[in-house]
Amino acid sequence: MESVLSFTAHRKQRENRLQEQSEISRFEQTILPHLDAAYNLARWLTRNETDAEDVVQEAYLRAFKFFGGFHGDNSRAWLLKIIRNTCYTWLQQNRAHELTIEFDEKLHSGESDTPEIIVLANVNTHLLKHALEALPPEFREAVLLRELEGFSYKEIASIADVPVGTVMSRLARARKRLQQCLTDHKREF
Repeated sequence: MESVLSFTAHRKQRENRLQEQSEISRFEQTILPHLDAAYNLARWLTRNETDAEDVVQEAYLRAFKFFGGFHGDNSRAWLLKIIRNTCYTWLQQNRAHELTIEFDEKLHSGESDTPEIIVLANVNTHLLKHALEALPPEFREAVLLRELEGFSYKEIASIADVPVGTVMSRLARARKRLQQCLTDHKREF
């Protein structure tokens, strides 16, 4: 009788291990391909490579923990929502002052690659990066998800857990701020 119980227990353990291995394999196939997009979003929201790595690691642990509950078909949006939420939790705990947005009434009212072109392109890239980093996290997030990751307004709304109108507003305000920042810098030259 004891050997039958031992065999049953051993078989149950083996089944559990196979099920865990299957779940790990499914996670790796479904979620790991989006690691670059996850890091990119975290990097832009935290504005620091090391902090972004920490946030992505924490978010992947959360994603793995709750992966059994994922039954959708858009794993990228699901993961980036976890990345986003983890970033905001991290920012709230470490840099709460960055989460406030000031409303600026003035701002919201209203060929061949020559050496010169290459230099100007590098300057423009640097200026754009600086302008993006100067945006509040909510605006930066909307621009990144739309322009760099190619998400629709509806997908961004789902990831950010806000109405589509809020996404549209954030994008409009972010674009206006970017335009203002880049225009102001252009006048300096």
